[in-house]
Amino acid sequence: MLPLSLSHRLILVRHGETDWNREGRLQGGQDIPLNELGREQAAEAADRLKTLEPAYAELDYIASPMQRARETMDILRRELALPDGGYAIDDRLRELTFGEWEGFTWRDVRKAEREQAHLRERDKWGFVPPGGESYRMLAERVRPVLEGLRRETVIVSHGGVARAVLALVGAVAPRDAARVEIWQGKLLVISGNQADWL
Repeated sequence: MLPLSLSHRLILVRHGETDWNREGRLQGGQDIPLNELGREQAAEAADRLKTLEPAYAELDYIASPMQRARETMDILRRELALPDGGYAIDDRLRELTFGEWEGFTWRDVRKAEREQAHLRERDKWGFVPPGGESYRMLAERVRPVLEGLRRETVIVSHGGVARAVLALVGAVAPRDAARVEIWQGKLLVISGNQADWL
């Protein structure tokens, strides 16, 4: 996979915590709302953005259409005193779909689908869960979003999307990207092929 070269800085925000995050459940395509901690994390992300980029009002803003991402974006923008709804929604920024495994914990999956779970551990980037999609497929879906960015942009999305972006820009090898920890309430700042947490 040839790394993308972004001409502008990209600021990624993973949505705040949900109850399913707390319980270790696979959310994927399930539209789960933020919990109280998740709302606090969204506000923390706004504070970090103010510190990083004083001209935050001039940036482009794009969110996943999923409730937890839109709620994070709405809180972030409210904390920044930016207009309600003044951002784009892009369906390609939805979370990785886990198909039939959604709602289960990894422990549940390993117990019920031992062989499939083992296959996934051997190739997290390329493995397709039953009825779901792989990180490789997710990266193909997200790549055109990155190619279409015209200036510095804040994207509020999901952990899987952030991992795909890290691989797409060459900050992390694809086989390693699927294992990278993606934090909630922090900013993942990408310049060229460098990625830093703030």
